[in-house]
Amino acid sequence: MIGVFGGSGFYSLLENPAVKEMETPYGKPSSKVTIGKIGNHDVAFIARHGERHQYPPHAIPYKANVWAFKELGVTRIIAPSAVGSLKKEIKPGEFLVPDQFVNFTRRDDTFYHDQTVHIASHEPYCPDMRKLLIESGKSMGLSIHENGTVVVINGPRFASHAESVMYRQLGFDIINMTQYPECILAREQEICYANISIVTDYDTGVKDDPAVRPVSIEEVLRVFKANNEKIKQLIFNLVPKIAKERNCICATALSGARL
Repeated sequence: MIGVFGGSGFYSLLENPAVKEMETPYGKPSSKVTIGKIGNHDVAFIARHGERHQYPPHAIPYKANVWAFKELGVTRIIAPSAVGSLKKEIKPGEFLVPDQFVNFTRRDDTFYHDQTVHIASHEPYCPDMRKLLIESGKSMGLSIHENGTVVVINGPRFASHAESVMYRQLGFDIINMTQYPECILAREQEICYANISIVTDYDTGVKDDPAVRPVSIEEVLRVFKANNEKIKQLIFNLVPKIAKERNCICATALSGARL
């Protein structure tokens, strides 16, 4: 089964959807799970921020969401999200498939508080899924950046100008509030995970272009909504390509003694 974390409305992709309410050891997921098909392939969907967008980034029940997918038999997760650009050449309206993250959050990011387990995270996003995402995006004619580092901040506030300058100086490409710990929790459950980022803004603006204003939630929602159908079509095209089981690094993420 393939899982999708996204905004409310993505479940409209699914044929003959059914809704399942789930409880996990970590509480309820952020939404009921919608389960249906894309073609002949089973797909489960969770609204990351909740059905009414009631969960801000720092309050999303990430562990419950990932656990629910694991319990349902999900082996691949597609995770679209909105991001801000930290580089002028990465423009609003474009797409980016990150291959690295840097975590600046303060969130519970492991299932293994009582066991000695080490997690391989040198390549945190599934390389097989990333490749297919890039190929599918290009075949649709999307302007897509093939790699990049996302810095994940705690939220719910946006970055200060000084913070944004620091992130740029450190060489990060995009900024987001939800990709961590979502991606690493999926890795702990040995689920392949890949993100497709839609660039909605230039974070705190562009230094040499005063006309480019700092990010606002209104602009984020406007650009994301304008590209919503493209993301849906990308997922629709991608699902048949990733449905076949593959052996990759995600399936052997855990090492160490489980005590």
